[in-house]
Amino acid sequence: MYLHDTQIRVRYAETDQMGYVYHGNYAAFFEVARTEAFRHLGIRYKDLEADGVGMPVGEIRTRFRRPARYDDLLTVRLLLRQPAEGSRVMFEYEIYNEANELLTEGHTLMVFVATATGRPVPIPVDIQAKLAPYFSEEEITSPLTPPAPRPAGDSPAPAAFIKGSE
Repeated sequence: MYLHDTQIRVRYAETDQMGYVYHGNYAAFFEVARTEAFRHLGIRYKDLEADGVGMPVGEIRTRFRRPARYDDLLTVRLLLRQPAEGSRVMFEYEIYNEANELLTEGHTLMVFVATATGRPVPIPVDIQAKLAPYFSEEEITSPLTPPAPRPAGDSPAPAAFIKGSE
């Protein structure tokens, strides 16, 4: 498994009228985490694009447990629990505040495509090589599966989103 943390400070412009981070901004937080994790591994999106390979989002899921607010310092944890497979890679995310409370979790399923055609292509060999040390041989040969669902009773209390209830 590969794990990488990226910190993001919430800007005022990223909040809504309720003072919460606007839900649409979480996709951007996930993207920052992916980009920085890849950069840490020596993989640059710019180089992929120069080689004619793109990585569009095939699926995105976000689960909000507690709100993030203006000026919070967030830790966006990216987890690759399983190796990339075929033309796909599943990134999972957990977002924590400074008190180490889990605020948000989600995942994106990214697909490697040829930018000229938009058709899926195999994961570039150099990316596979950079990710391989983080996985056992058994993990490398197992199929890509979505993250396991959380238990039904593991959801946030509605009061978690009411100002002053924390």
